[in-house]
Amino acid sequence: MDWLPVALVIGLALTFAFTNGFHDASNSVATAIATRALSPRIAITMAAGLNLVGAFLGEGIARTIGENIIVPPDGTEGLILITAALLGAVAWNLITWWWGMPSSSTHALIGGLAGASLAAGSTVLWSGIWTDVVLPMFVSPLAGLVVAYLGMRVLVRVVGNHRRQGVDRDLRRAQVASAAAMALGHGLQDAAKTMGVVVLALSVTGHGGGDGVPWPVMVSAAVALAAGTYAGGWRIMRTLGRRIISPAPEPAQGMVAEASAAAVLYLAAVAHAPVSTTHTITSAILGTGLTGRSSAIRWVVIRRILLTWVLTFPAAAGLAALLCAVVLAL
Repeated sequence: MDWLPVALVIGLALTFAFTNGFHDASNSVATAIATRALSPRIAITMAAGLNLVGAFLGEGIARTIGENIIVPPDGTEGLILITAALLGAVAWNLITWWWGMPSSSTHALIGGLAGASLAAGSTVLWSGIWTDVVLPMFVSPLAGLVVAYLGMRVLVRVVGNHRRQGVDRDLRRAQVASAAAMALGHGLQDAAKTMGVVVLALSVTGHGGGDGVPWPVMVSAAVALAAGTYAGGWRIMRTLGRRIISPAPEPAQGMVAEASAAAVLYLAAVAHAPVSTTHTITSAILGTGLTGRSSAIRWVVIRRILLTWVLTFPAAAGLAALLCAVVLAL
């Protein structure tokens, strides 16, 4: 197949990576900004740089996306399927960004792949969907919530008798490290998903080869994700940083939430499981909030976030299926 349509699909995949970056930039730095551990510009710059580094560590997750979700047809039909999946995922990212709701770019992409495959009549690997989407959708938020809750309890016991001002100052310093760990984990998880789709596009058009992810694909996905992160996601950042817990999270809560979420992301990466950074950090923030007054948690916002999570997979699947069906009918 000619390289032009392949290049256009790769460009669309990199566009998805860019929207992933500005949509999920808040994942790693929202609480650090809310607690004033970092200024917004320094936080975003650090997150973009570590997203870039983390992208080179996620090859195993890229293989999961490329091999365990769908079996697309070869040639032009395969490219149309992948294009529809990417457009569905990008559209849902933009819709939820406009709403200021933290949704999963991972589930949007996998939902788009599944929906477009159903419309094209190709094989969806439902066992892979169950293993790599449904189970992590429940396990990773629960793990983030529990680890953050327990971590916050332990921290309160350790520092409870120290002067608050001195403790907060030290915790802000520690939060720089935890935010950095979260940013690295985001790059590790999310850039790999774009790599997997690009490898899939190369494979269906006969341009792929070998088991690994080509270096040009890694570099392109890493740069696109980092650029999107640097562009920032201020709408969603306000939701995560200031609207889940009122008033905004304290330095202790921010540090524990970020460290807990990062630990879950790294453990998932070891298992080559593509988990949602959005679900994990949101649940971790809630976990730290549960150690304080229940009235401090804005349950209305939590319900809206949960509804967005539930809608993400079917909404992206529906958009992709519609696009794929329309194009194939032409």
